[in-house]
Amino acid sequence: MKTKKINLKTTNQKHIKMSDIVNSGIVDTKSKDDRLKSFIERIERLEEEKNNILADIKEVYSEAKSSGYEPKIMRKVLLIRKMDIDKRLEQEALLDTYRNALGIF
Repeated sequence: MKTKKINLKTTNQKHIKMSDIVNSGIVDTKSKDDRLKSFIERIERLEEEKNNILADIKEVYSEAKSSGYEPKIMRKVLLIRKMDIDKRLEQEALLDTYRNALGIF
């Protein structure tokens, strides 16, 4: 492939070769491609770690179930523990109000 040599003049009369412009673009693109590849590889590793952790959590629930605990209730307990105390108390009060209104004791 032949490269045309075209000289461009900028406002300060500096000569720029077309091949210099093309080559600098390739370097920038290569650098961006490497960075993108790095991001993708990091995400792939994290996804793999996440899948391993999810498998470990599933195993713990299975162990708890075999010991007589109810995984569904355990999940609810985990949600409650994550909640802000004031928010939890507010939800419990509303739940009690609704139960009383419907005659559920």
